[in-house]
This record gives sequence, C-alpha cells and structure tokens, in this order.
Amino acid sequence: MRAMVLEQPGKPLQLRDMPKPSPTPEQILIRVLACGVCRTDLHIIDGDLAEPKLPLILGHEIVGVIEQVGNQVHGLEIGYRVGVPWLGWTDGTCRFCRSRRENLCEHARFTGYQIDGGYAEYTVADPRYCFPIPDGYPDAQAAPLLCAGLIGYRALRFCGEGDRLGLYGFGASAHIIAQVARHRGWKVYAFTRRGDDASQRFAKELGAVWAGASDEQPPERLDAAILFAPVGSLVPEALRAVDKGGRVVSAGIHISDIPSFPYDLLWGERLVRSVANLTRRDGREFLQAAPDIPVHTEITEFPLEQANEAIQALREGRIQGAAVLRVAQERA
Repeated sequence: MRAMVLEQPGKPLQLRDMPKPSPTPEQILIRVLACGVCRTDLHIIDGDLAEPKLPLILGHEIVGVIEQVGNQVHGLEIGYRVGVPWLGWTDGTCRFCRSRRENLCEHARFTGYQIDGGYAEYTVADPRYCFPIPDGYPDAQAAPLLCAGLIGYRALRFCGEGDRLGLYGFGASAHIIAQVARHRGWKVYAFTRRGDDASQRFAKELGAVWAGASDEQPPERLDAAILFAPVGSLVPEALRAVDKGGRVVSAGIHISDIPSFPYDLLWGERLVRSVANLTRRDGREFLQAAPDIPVHTEITEFPLEQANEAIQALREGRIQGAAVLRVAQERA
C-alpha cells in the first residue's frame, strides 16, 4: 500500500510503499477512503507531542470501509463504512475505564500517534473505537467529524448552560461546533487572528453574531468560551471576556505556555478546564445528532501524496474549515 510516513519529527512526510497491515483476531482491516488533517498532526510533526512511534503513519480522522474482520470481532461486517478517531485503544481495566472515563485511560493508545493512522490506503483498528458514519455524509465531508467534531462536541458539553459562547480560533473544530451551538440556542462570538478577515466572514456566514480579533473584547460578556487555537496567552484573554460564573474550556491537546495573570480574572467563580480525548459516548451522541442539526463541513481536499502541502496550508492558516486527504475515490 501507499502511505505518507513520518520518519523523523521536523522533517516532511515521505511517500512510501509499505506492506498492507494484517489485523489481529481483535482488530478490523479498513480500506481508507478519506482522512482529515488535524492540528494535532502538526504538533506531532513539530515534536510538541514527544512520544510518537517512529516511523509513523499520521492521521486520526479516518473514514473507510471494512475489508477484513478478526475472528474475535462481533457486530461488524465487511463493507460497513466506519470512522476511526484519535482514541484508538484502552485497557478497559484501569479506574478510569471502569468509571466510563476511558478518555483518561492510564494506558491509552492513540491513532496516528502510537498506532499507525489514515495517511495510507489501509489501516487496522480496534472495533471498540470505530463508529458508524451517518449515511448523509460523503466520505471526505465526514472525516472532520471524527476529531474536529468530536473534540469540539466534548468541549461544548463542558460549557454547561448559557446564551453567549466565544470560539477562539475559527478553524475545523470551531466551524462545526458553531453550528451545533447555534442549534442549541447559543449566540456565537468568533475570535480569529488579527487581520484574518476571511475567517471572520466565514464565521458570520455560519451565524456568528460577532467576529473580531482574539485580543479584542466582545460587545457583551460571555457565558463560556472554547479555545481551539493552541495559544496559551488566550486563556487570560478569554477569562477577561467571560462573565462571573463563566467557563473557559481549552480543547487542544497542546497549547503554548499560559502566562501569569491576576487573580481578579479568575475570581467570581470563573472556571478553566481542559478537554482530553473523547469517550465512546461522545462519539455516539455527536454522530447521531450531526445529520439532524444538520452539521455541514467545509473542506479542502488534497490527494494522499500531497499530505505535506495540506499540512503546510493548515499551518499557514490557508484552510477555511478543514483539510482532508482523499485516499480513494470510491467505496470498495
């Protein structure tokens, strides 16, 4: 099979011919149709996440069809279309797994990080962490739902109840969750890099009532804010923007260091918390709800062999919505 491989952090991915993987009795073999390009992939390439297996096939927003089923797998059949997210395996026995917080599993392994992912024509996966893809979504449009959508959905859950929601960084996750939030009755306020007029227009097209630079204050106090941009200095900015009792949720797996800030910004029962990975409940709930909202994903497609170009476009902020690698043109 063809695969785009990370051989050393800081270096471009290499197109390689590799053996087609074989599933264990507990796994399924998936023919990859499309795979989203996530900002977490940039963090792995840049060495911000320091323990990838090497060489590594990136990619954890995978949409594909099952081509082979291990003899200990039940309930899945050849030809089913499934999605594979970031959380790829858990031990099922630690205290977090036993309390249905498998996203915090002590021995978790992650797709496209410790497990080869979807920047390839085939991948293997644990069926416990595969989700059926709603029929109404073409393959490439479904891919961003598997991380940008799921992590954003979990972050929105932690925002609690409210009327006014700020989204810092209007990329793949924010453009999906803005739609979910509006469906639930939130007014959305979008924060982008200064001068990013295109993203601000895009946010307003998706129903944001206000869009401005991330160092600006919104016209009214927010009840909650989600940080999708991996910039630690936005934490105090978001605290300035939320009202008493407000919540600031950091949705990224990695952000730059958070600068010190005065206690006055936190006082008033404001809350800062992070989001770690996802649970299967998140996956089931979001993918069932997405067609009814309905969530539309804005994507830019690249062929598999142009993964480096997709990564660079994402890095430079040239992607509106999400970048997706088109691996195969038709279902098997």
